[in-house]
Amino acid sequence: MSGTGQGTGTGTDADAGTGTDHAVRTDRVVTKGTFSLDGDTFDVDNNVWLIGDDEEVLIVDAPHDARAILDAVAGRHVTAIACTHAHDDHVDAAAELSRLTGAPVLLHPGDHELWSHTHPARKPDGELTDGRILTVAGIEVQVIHTPGHTWGSCSFYAPFLNTVFTGDTLFHGGPGATGRSYSDRPTIEASLRDRLLTLPGDTVVRTGHGQDTTIAAERPNVPAL
Repeated sequence: MSGTGQGTGTGTDADAGTGTDHAVRTDRVVTKGTFSLDGDTFDVDNNVWLIGDDEEVLIVDAPHDARAILDAVAGRHVTAIACTHAHDDHVDAAAELSRLTGAPVLLHPGDHELWSHTHPARKPDGELTDGRILTVAGIEVQVIHTPGHTWGSCSFYAPFLNTVFTGDTLFHGGPGATGRSYSDRPTIEASLRDRLLTLPGDTVVRTGHGQDTTIAAERPNVPAL
């Protein structure tokens, strides 16, 4: 799917020293496009997250507009394009962005079928697995498999930045949407209780759409067993 435009929002959201000459930071790019599934199409704004320093970045999600994301990369080395899940509004620019940057596209195998709806002739370049460690700019980013919004949904936890990138699994206000193909409400709630809400309460939650939140703020919004 081609994008319908781009937002701005390329400013730095968080800085932290690494003990080197450069600070590791999180940059946000907002792109605009559509989300289509089960015969419905919606206009959406997506957050793209760039984790890194002045030399290299890890890109979280690739929605709508590869050129806008490439502009935010600003010539830095891209270590990988890590997809939180394979809904088309999170991966439709992944193949082009990979071609432009030379970076591999990483996706949990649970979402390979969903990916094929958008990219039938191209497979992801590598697999995200629970507990895998991605490295960028001297820090570690842990892959946490958080199924429910889709079967292969993953979150990315960067302890050094006190930040977790949750895609559409956790938002300001609670769990991500279910009720469409490849999703399940009890599963997403279990993922949140067991995998994300156990993180420190002051962990900043960077979401796939909309505003940031914290783990502590969202604990009351996830039903207990």
